[in-house]
Amino acid sequence: MAGKAAESVIVALDVDSREKAMEIVNKLSPGVSWFKVGMELFSAVGPEIVREIAAMGARVFVDLKFHDIPNTVAGAGAAITRLGAAMFNVHCSGGREMMRLTLERSRESALKLGLNLPKIIGVTVLTSMSQEVLTGETGVSREMTEQVKALAVLAREAGLDGVVASPREIEVIRAACGPDFLIVTPGVRPTWSARDDQRRVMTPAEAYRLGATHLVVGRPITGAPDPTEAWGKIIAEMGEKV
Repeated sequence: MAGKAAESVIVALDVDSREKAMEIVNKLSPGVSWFKVGMELFSAVGPEIVREIAAMGARVFVDLKFHDIPNTVAGAGAAITRLGAAMFNVHCSGGREMMRLTLERSRESALKLGLNLPKIIGVTVLTSMSQEVLTGETGVSREMTEQVKALAVLAREAGLDGVVASPREIEVIRAACGPDFLIVTPGVRPTWSARDDQRRVMTPAEAYRLGATHLVVGRPITGAPDPTEAWGKIIAEMGEKV
């Protein structure tokens, strides 16, 4: 039985075909509890990949970062709920009404079909962004940490389960949003792995100790010669035996 640390790791299936995705899923199952289906895989394969992975008993985080007018995002959320996803995300910057309506429609969809309501989380600031990009290119005047905190509080007030944020903002979000608020952190890299295109990074062990509830890890696991060994090495660094 997987421990708490092992269950917190979401393996990102950032590949462009069903065959590649299912090869990773089959290698890592049943040890890995969570897999992430993002834009590349969803766009290349379509929604059935979510159903297929969920049917194997794994939990699927659909990472499409919806951001549109409230009615459109709410409809998308209801559709993702019907796929059997365990979690999906929207951009907090879409506003309170967009997040609130998405939760409402998703709940209606789940109740109608007798499904579990997915955890709905809000994207704060992408982990690839620096303060220079946030301010100089997107025009946000707040300091990075304050912007993340403000968006996390907005998501909580709208009824969402948590947020996606850099490990660097875990402590301020936890203080502002309470102990039960989900904090899903990309931008985690083991000490033996390259940063790739991430900027505000931290090791999985550090992020977990600070209070992240879920850690999204892709290339350090999926790009390793032995993905199962790489996953086990990360769990061991987090202080848990697998």
